Amino acid sequence: MTTGVRRRMGVEERRQQLIGVALELFSRRSPDEVSIDEIASAAGISRPLVYHYFPGKLSLYEAALQRASDDLAARFVEPREGPLGARLLRVMGRYFDFVDEHGPGFSALMRGGPAVSAGEACSLSTTSTAHALVDSVRQAAYVQILSHLGVTDPPARLELVVRSWISLAESTALLWLDGRRIPRAELEVQLVHDFVALLAVSAAHDEEMGALLRGILEDEPADGPFTDLAGRLVGVVAQTSALR
Repeated sequence: MTTGVRRRMGVEERRQQLIGVALELFSRRSPDEVSIDEIASAAGISRPLVYHYFPGKLSLYEAALQRASDDLAARFVEPREGPLGARLLRVMGRYFDFVDEHGPGFSALMRGGPAVSAGEACSLSTTSTAHALVDSVRQAAYVQILSHLGVTDPPARLELVVRSWISLAESTALLWLDGRRIPRAELEVQLVHDFVALLAVSAAHDEEMGALLRGILEDEPADGPFTDLAGRLVGVVAQTSALR
C-alpha cells in the first residue's frame, strides 16, 4: 500500500496558485468579504504561509487584479478575418464571458478596487494600481479596435468614437450585473449596433468618417449585425410614418 506525497511547490508556482485561488474567490464575492483565512484554506496552506508570499490581502488583491486585467485585455484580441460586425460580436461574447464568470471581481476592477477594512494598511497606491490596470485594459481594447479598422493614425473623431464605445461596453456590463434584467445575448448584439451607430453619427459630420463607414458597410454581409441594425431602423421609421 502506498500513500500520496504532496509535491512541494516552488516560490513562483505557489505565488501563482495563491493568485488563482484569490481571483476565484474574488470573482464570486466582493474582495471585502474574502479573508486571508479563506484564501489559505482554499489553497491548502496555513495563514502565515500566505503572508510569506504576500504582505497582505491588498497586495494579493493587486496581483489578482493584474491577472484579471491581462485576461480581460486578451478578450479583445481577434483575427482580422471576415466582416467587422462578426468580429466585434465574437469580441463581445468573450468580454461578457469574463463579466459573467468574474462578476464581483469585474465590478471591483472597474470601480477602482475594494474598500479597505480597519485591519489592513491603506495607501493611495492601491487605488492608483487598480486605475492603472483599468486604463491598460482600455488602451489594449482601443489598439485592437483600431487594428480591426485598419487605422494607424486615427483622426480625433474616430478616437472619440472608439473610446466612447469602450466606455459604453464597461457601463453596460456593470449595469447588466445588477440584476441581469436584459438577456446577455441581446446586449452583445446591441453593443455591436452601438459601435456602428456611433460611427454613423460621426460620419454625418465628417467626410473622412463617412468614407470609413462606407468601407465597413461594403464588406458587411446581408445577415451581419450592421445590416440587421439598418433593417431595424428602417422598420422603426416605417412604423413612425404610418402613425402620422
